[in-house]
Amino acid sequence: MARKGSPDTLDTYRAKRRFDETPEPQGGKPSASGNLYAIQKHDATRLHYDLRLELDGVLLSWAVTRGPSLDPADKRLAVRTEDHPVDYGEFEGVIPEGNYGAGTVLLWDKGTWAPIKDPRKGLKDGKLEFELKGKRLKGRWALVRMRPRKGEKRENWLLIKGDDAKADRDTDIIEARTRSVSSRRTLKSIADDPDREWSARGERKPARRASAQDLPAFVKPALATLVDEVPSGESWLFEIKFDGYRTIACAAGEHVRLYTRSGLDWTGRYPRIARALAALGLDRAVLDGEMVVVDGKGRSDFSALQKALKGEGGSLSYFVFDLLVLEGRSLRSKPLTERKAALRALLGKAGKKGPVYYTDHVEKDGQGMFDTLCRRGFEGIIAKKADGKYVSGRGRQWLKIKCGAEQEFVIVGWSTSERDRPFSSLLLGLHEDGALRYAGRVGSGFAEDDLEEVSRRLRKLERKTPAVQGGIPAAVRRSAHWVKPDLVAQVEFEEFTGSGLVRQARFLGLRSDKPARAIVRETPAGEGT
Repeated sequence: MARKGSPDTLDTYRAKRRFDETPEPQGGKPSASGNLYAIQKHDATRLHYDLRLELDGVLLSWAVTRGPSLDPADKRLAVRTEDHPVDYGEFEGVIPEGNYGAGTVLLWDKGTWAPIKDPRKGLKDGKLEFELKGKRLKGRWALVRMRPRKGEKRENWLLIKGDDAKADRDTDIIEARTRSVSSRRTLKSIADDPDREWSARGERKPARRASAQDLPAFVKPALATLVDEVPSGESWLFEIKFDGYRTIACAAGEHVRLYTRSGLDWTGRYPRIARALAALGLDRAVLDGEMVVVDGKGRSDFSALQKALKGEGGSLSYFVFDLLVLEGRSLRSKPLTERKAALRALLGKAGKKGPVYYTDHVEKDGQGMFDTLCRRGFEGIIAKKADGKYVSGRGRQWLKIKCGAEQEFVIVGWSTSERDRPFSSLLLGLHEDGALRYAGRVGSGFAEDDLEEVSRRLRKLERKTPAVQGGIPAAVRRSAHWVKPDLVAQVEFEEFTGSGLVRQARFLGLRSDKPARAIVRETPAGEGT
């Protein structure tokens, strides 16, 4: 345990690693909860599963050779290893050859744990009982130390599932669950990442030594208002509108956190971007941008982004368009032009090479820019007040003008397919006037893996009655299966009909960065000049 005077501190962990060659974290502050739990599937010299339990500011660690079992009759060998920093609970990537623990690491499970009795006494006595609240492992568990053998250098323990309601003697959880709970990637897709090899040699800018405690706090992003026309006048500047995931990056040296627009920590889903930001050695900075995958013509592709996050090809890029904090000081009251000039200087040459890009702009002829981008198949533009302050939430300092219609919808059900498909179409809803209303259906744009994944998730949410209020066409009701309105779909469509339903809709992908309760109909608010 990592208490003063204990021989097993993070010094052991750090002494085994060369941090200029491995992407593993050096160590930072405890988690917010103080009781983090994680299991990492580690394909090193021998495949095993590393169990981590946070206690006294570190992760107690055991290498479980065959992985956990839900059967209380199974006793899985768990070899005690050195304490790890709490940051390690989110680590996923490839440890390069020649380094300690070289191999691929996948975040197999995460959550929290609670000791049933005094955990420190349990460690000393050789029996640690606890409850897990993970995404995959739940209920009571125990670690029981085996009698030491003569000459034994490591502590050998047994990991045993408690005989409770979460026990399962029929399911091999290791075989049933092979993807990362964070990035949804497999071991192979992590290993095949073209940017998996990482080195900090010669890549970091000189900077003060930063710690995880230096990380600035998350800032709620500014949001643009939808309008019909491009504003005119010299008080505006214009940027490309991206079709991806809004991302707030908080960085202090090698310590980086990447957040969704609602404040969810998605650092584990963007390991390549986190490494690229860490290599910049930023001094207590907060950046605002969009996480995207671009096609051969430079257009952001939301469907390709979904596949990239599943490890199915495509390379993520982070297009940064604003700088909110630098050297720990807020820049939000500064004019946008000053913030962008500081951002350009901060990113330097790296902002042109990627994968972290500086987002440039034009200061005149926004209409010409809009027309050109629409002809080339882009999504649209964002108009911003050049002298505007950064104000969190939706406002009129930023305006968005779209080339076509596209927005998020709540999935409220599905229609039965007469062909050999899991469903014919998804039934959509939007929140209007405090109620969830039916908004039409989408039946095209689904790849085979989309059909399977969406169908699997929908069937877990099935309910007998519709969650929407108001009218639903009789033809839709006859073949409808209703679901709890938890899932959000990104949908491209021609227009809304006079009755408020989408026409010629095409499915682009599921979104997990926005809660279903926040999805409303986007309607233009006027020119707003």
